[in-house]
Amino acid sequence: MLLSAVMYLSRNTELMESFKSLGIPLYFVALLGVAKGLGAVVLIAPLSDKLKEWAYAGFAFVFIGAAWTHLATGTPWIAPLLFLALLAASYFFRLRMQQIKI
Repeated sequence: MLLSAVMYLSRNTELMESFKSLGIPLYFVALLGVAKGLGAVVLIAPLSDKLKEWAYAGFAFVFIGAAWTHLATGTPWIAPLLFLALLAASYFFRLRMQQIKI
């Protein structure tokens, strides 16, 4: 997600063209880039559990929204679902690690 945020914030030409072809406003790219960057930092840094929950929820919304957009536009949709599965596995193992600490 951090690398994705860098691509979004650097306004990668291919990325901007794909957003434009989907009819998504280009200002949305910067918003997603900031959100992805902050979420990635929150998941990596030793911050509060509540912030981490919000980051996981935000990433879930991003991946579900991406899959839905790709399905609606007839573009490849498997990648967002795979990343959603990885996110779910990460969340599951995070919860397991919290149980072990107790």
